[in-house]
Amino acid sequence: LFGCAEGVYPAIPGEYAGALQRAGGTTLVLEDIERLRPEVRATLLRVLATRNLRREGENQDRALGCRILLLSTTGPEVMGELAHHAIAVTPLSERREDILPLAAHLLRAFAEEAGVTPVGFTADARTFLEQEAWGGDVAELRARMREAILLSGDGTVSAEALMLAKEEIPSFKEAKRAFEARYVAGLLRRCGGNISRAARLAKKDRKDFYDVIRRTGIDPAEFRS
Repeated sequence: LFGCAEGVYPAIPGEYAGALQRAGGTTLVLEDIERLRPEVRATLLRVLATRNLRREGENQDRALGCRILLLSTTGPEVMGELAHHAIAVTPLSERREDILPLAAHLLRAFAEEAGVTPVGFTADARTFLEQEAWGGDVAELRARMREAILLSGDGTVSAEALMLAKEEIPSFKEAKRAFEARYVAGLLRRCGGNISRAARLAKKDRKDFYDVIRRTGIDPAEFRS
């Protein structure tokens, strides 16, 4: 971040311009600011307060020539009393209309990174993306998309690939339950909430199919217009 003068660290030949100096004239984005060591964060906040930067091992200040955008998952409290503009981003779980556009953007970016040709998402995958809790917000979506693309290769990204991309692989029972829920929701959506018609398409007895619906906790009335 701050850089150093020549000779401060034997492993660094010559003087070193830190990120704050290299970002002159632009905007420097620092993620997870709360993870910085307290003494480093205190120095950074002092630089922001005075708009002056001093490299380690030097006695002269340099004018800070960049804007700083600090990203935090704990809120603006990390800024203390320093004057700043706080921008709160609504969690992904509360703006589900953004999930599919974000996933499509990440698909293009990570497919290029992996050297594969992006195809798209299966219908089940789109349903999975929209219904997942996303407790880890956009960072979790990004990580899951990168892993799912590696699992899918040149094929279409499936709900199964997204499910297996989790850090903790779901048990077979959990995966089966999740599949049932997506399958039932898809059928009911297609049949406008008509249980008898959905049961015929599923080639199941109406009573048995109703038991499956009840097991998933899905309300068929939600699909009736």
